[in-house]
Amino acid sequence: MLPDVDNTSDSAERPSRFFDHRQKYLAFINTCNEKWKVAERAAKELTHIRPEPPALRIFDAGMGDGTVLTNVMRAMHQRYKTLPFYIVGKEISLEDIRLSLEKMPDRLVEHPATVIIMTNLNYSEAPWLMPRDINSAAALNWQTVELDGDSSYGFGQQLRRLDDLLIDAWQVTASPSTGNPLYVRPTVMIIYRKDHRFSLDSIIPRPGQAGADYDLILASQPWRARTSAEFKVKYVLAPLTLALRASGRLLAVQSCGNDPGLELIRKVWPDEDPFQANRHELLKVLRKQLGHESRNYNFNAHADNKAIFRFQMHTLPEEIAESIGTSTLFAAWNAATYVAQIEDQRIENTLSTADYLEATAGTLKDYGGLWFNDECFVISKRNH
Repeated sequence: MLPDVDNTSDSAERPSRFFDHRQKYLAFINTCNEKWKVAERAAKELTHIRPEPPALRIFDAGMGDGTVLTNVMRAMHQRYKTLPFYIVGKEISLEDIRLSLEKMPDRLVEHPATVIIMTNLNYSEAPWLMPRDINSAAALNWQTVELDGDSSYGFGQQLRRLDDLLIDAWQVTASPSTGNPLYVRPTVMIIYRKDHRFSLDSIIPRPGQAGADYDLILASQPWRARTSAEFKVKYVLAPLTLALRASGRLLAVQSCGNDPGLELIRKVWPDEDPFQANRHELLKVLRKQLGHESRNYNFNAHADNKAIFRFQMHTLPEEIAESIGTSTLFAAWNAATYVAQIEDQRIENTLSTADYLEATAGTLKDYGGLWFNDECFVISKRNH
């Protein structure tokens, strides 16, 4: 959930560094089960894909802390125990790269025939593992990591020793127009087990030779809610769609409101409307932008009962009592403002009184907790 849409800004968006605040992000993912719910939904897409040799190819368009991807990898192994896996995770955040690497050793033990690629490239570059700019391409930091041994403990030790490499490779700077983090050094890092190098040789990418052609692309919360549909499509959805192989599927997930979380936000900011481009609008704009190319794709917005799913903040029944603990109130307030993407300055302006805590307590009591709605849609490439 760290958008980095090239060096271009949406004129309607003011500079913001919201997604760079790690404490809010970590508090959200550790108190809410959104990532588990997204992974559960993504796993269902595996029943529809038709992998072709030499590998099942997955692209995660915003790896975050790796929870969604590693759970999808578990589902992949359950269904395709003997297929080689080619997995690309795009992530701009150094801390998220670290968190993701912590989750990978077990995956490499259970499914040894796996090539994991992590990159900080933009959405229009990452599927192909190559910057579009000639100078950036010439400066591409291409790293190959061969892991010795066959134990998760050993793999974990080796991956932790990469920290100096990661610090150098995942440096970021802020876009002066949007506040989005931008990579300083374009980086691609390939990880696989050394004892499987021979059998994986045909799928280990080489600089300048990596195609896209993905069986499944995951795009969970890849943009800021307030950016226009045209902006989201041009810099995220369209390039990802073009990276699908025949019969490949792109699953996109975004917040959609109409839930207690947004109700809480409107108790403090009555006119707040953060989720302005729904899935139908995005697919309409995507069709238009693809032009004649759109004939090669199916666009499935689904009915609401299939497209919309709920995630919630973790609470114990006894927490939502007459007197709710401060930590629970703060966690709920953080989750609501995080999902609605409220800027720091506006949040700070509310902290001078206890009104926001009273609003939070009231919402928790009304609903017996706090939950949010996400919506998803699928783009699939036709198999002509």
